[in-house]
Amino acid sequence: MGQVEEKGNERIGLKRELGLFSAVSIILAVMIGSGIFVSPTSALERSGSIGFCLIVWITCGLLSLLGALAFAELSTVVPRSGAEYAYFIEAFSPLHQYAGEIPAFICSWVYVMLLRPAEVAVVTLTFAEYSVQPFSEYLIDLPQESMFKLKKIIAILALGLITYINLTSVKLYVRVQNIFTVCKVVACIFVIAGGIWWLCTGHTELLAKPFHGTTVSPGNVALAFYSGLWAYDGWTSAAVVTEEIQKPEVNILRSILIAVPLITVLYVSMNLMYMAALTMPEMVKAPAVAVLWAEKVLPAWLGFVIPLGVALSTFGCSLSIQFGVSRLCYVAGSEGHVPRVFSFVHIERMTPAAAVAFQGLLTLFCLLLGDIIALIEFASFLTWVFYGLAMLSLIIMRRTKPDAPRPYAVPIVIPWLVLGVSIFLAVTPIVHEPTPKYLFALLFILCGIGIYHMYVYKKVRSTLASEYCRNIFQSIFHIFYHDM
Repeated sequence: MGQVEEKGNERIGLKRELGLFSAVSIILAVMIGSGIFVSPTSALERSGSIGFCLIVWITCGLLSLLGALAFAELSTVVPRSGAEYAYFIEAFSPLHQYAGEIPAFICSWVYVMLLRPAEVAVVTLTFAEYSVQPFSEYLIDLPQESMFKLKKIIAILALGLITYINLTSVKLYVRVQNIFTVCKVVACIFVIAGGIWWLCTGHTELLAKPFHGTTVSPGNVALAFYSGLWAYDGWTSAAVVTEEIQKPEVNILRSILIAVPLITVLYVSMNLMYMAALTMPEMVKAPAVAVLWAEKVLPAWLGFVIPLGVALSTFGCSLSIQFGVSRLCYVAGSEGHVPRVFSFVHIERMTPAAAVAFQGLLTLFCLLLGDIIALIEFASFLTWVFYGLAMLSLIIMRRTKPDAPRPYAVPIVIPWLVLGVSIFLAVTPIVHEPTPKYLFALLFILCGIGIYHMYVYKKVRSTLASEYCRNIFQSIFHIFYHDM
């Protein structure tokens, strides 16, 4: 189970403070990022028509639900935080003394050290962009370089606030996240309501021939589904924090059954409303589709609503991504895949303080680095590699853990189907656009295997594992630990 410390008679560890509403909120927070407001156009461009595009969005929502249901079963078999990382430990580690732990280590290596911090950096920069937009008329004389610095400062301040919330307490995180999630759902409903009003006033000409122009290219069909499935990413979010969810054996499943269908309805409806008011060329060229839609559909005095919706969505999304990856770092610390100091919790606040602070520092580094998108692009295709391995883990544990508690079990065809989808999503970008970034990803993985061999398998002690460094971490973060 998760890392638990004892001090006297007091047991110190993560507490189960996330109820059903909070579990739903986490999934919604990660899945409803800025994408649905800013650039939901790739699926439309590839599908070629409104009708087929909507079919793509509906089908992608269904496939995401199937994958999430498989994760719900996995969370009952392996009731630990960390999602796919924890599943790899249980499924693959017993299979081989050396190679069995490599999938889990590489998962933590990619997520903790690169992908999630880079994602938080990008999302906070998007937050800064749309936080400034309502005040753009007052900043019109500001030089471009100064505007760039202003947005960077706002992003850094937002990161500081996010890190503070996740350091302070889970209860504070829950309150803030629930408020932001409700606000972003309201923003989505606002777009849908505005679109319904637009259609009711007779603006239906763009929907007159819904399947006109539908693509006949198998490659474009594949890329349309690829774009749609990426937009739905985040359905594993509740499983990442299993150890902090009350009654996870029922609430994770319930949160998925509520959140993923709701997201599907919102995504399909919002895309329909966009396509009812904007032509395909307009949507493809728009830097922010929802903003252009608002300029055309909404009265001028409501122009602030969409930038506000994007700002709320991005802040809540980055808050939850950091919350989740710090728990992954926490679990990886308990397995010795990152320095063990990251697996201990603050004595009073019951948060993995060192892990949260570490993620904050990595994200700050990404913000200062510059080309963050490149970091995400060369590693993000690995996300679906990990999802595929998670499905393989489920298939394996059906055989190796037949008597494990399973309040419910998905039909075995589901993990096989999602495994096939995962292979498709991992291979498609490489085939469609073979660039050196995938070579960099391979080198990053090989570097990770080298670190695994030295510090995990050979157990060479790192500087962070020294008693001196441990004492420093204990003083700074007020964490309690013992020699392991």
